[in-house]
Amino acid sequence: MGCGWLGLPLAIALINEGYNINGTTTAGEKLPLLKKEKINPFLISLSENKITGAIDDFLKDTDTLIVNVPPKLRGPHKENYVQKMRLLHSEVLKANVHNIIFASSTAVYGDIDGEVSEKTSPTPTTTSGKQLLEAEHIFKDDASLKTTIIRFGGLIGANRHPVHMLSKRNGLANGNAPVNLIHLNDCIAIISSVLKNAWWNETINGVYPHHPSKQNYYTAKAIAYNIPPPNYEESNLTTGKIVLANNLIEDKKFKFTTMI
Repeated sequence: MGCGWLGLPLAIALINEGYNINGTTTAGEKLPLLKKEKINPFLISLSENKITGAIDDFLKDTDTLIVNVPPKLRGPHKENYVQKMRLLHSEVLKANVHNIIFASSTAVYGDIDGEVSEKTSPTPTTTSGKQLLEAEHIFKDDASLKTTIIRFGGLIGANRHPVHMLSKRNGLANGNAPVNLIHLNDCIAIISSVLKNAWWNETINGVYPHHPSKQNYYTAKAIAYNIPPPNYEESNLTTGKIVLANNLIEDKKFKFTTMI
C-alpha cells in the first residue's frame, strides 16, 4: 500500500526475491511504471471518509499487507490519518489478511532526551507523531492480526538527502543534537528480513547505529556533495534523542549495510 520513494524499490526488491506483489498508487499515470516492474498495479486513494478504487481486489488472497502511507498533515488538504487507517483496517479484516507490516516513524518518541529503544514508552509531541502512534495501535491491538511496527528514522538515499535542503541556511538550532537516519537500502533489507524470518508482533526501530551531531554530520555531507554547508548557532547544549535499534542489532543480529 503506497508505491512511492520507499514502496516502489521495495516492491521491485521483493519481486526479485520471488514474491507476488500488488502495489497501489494514487497517480493514474504511474500505473504503467508499476506494470513494467511486474507489480500488479492498483489505483487506490485513501481519505478519511472513503477508499476510492478496487481495494477488495487489491487485498484479495493477500497474506501480508505492507502499509507505507505517511500522514498528510501539511498544506491545504490535511486529513485525519487515524481515520484513514481505521477504514483500511476494516477492509483488511473483510479480506482476511493475516500479517501487517506498518511503516511508522521515530517521531512517536517525541522530544525525549538521551537514548530510547523499543522498550521506551512513546510520548509524541507533534500531530504527525501522535497520529502515527494511534494508527500503530489500530493494527497492533487487533489480536486477529500479526502486526510488526517499524519505526524508521529520517530516510535517505541516492536521490534524497536533507543536506540539500539545509545547504546555505543560517542560524540553525540544535547543532549538537544527534542524527537518527537510515538509508533506503537498509529499509528494504529490514522489511525483507521481517518477511523471511516471520518477525511478527514486533516493534522495530529502523535507525542506523551511528549518531554524530547534526552540525558535524551535515557539514561533512555538504563537503562531500560539494555544496555550501549549513550554519548552526553556537550552543553548549548537547540534548537530543538517540534512537537505538536494539531489537534488530541485539536480538535479531541484523547487519546494517549502507552508511548514512
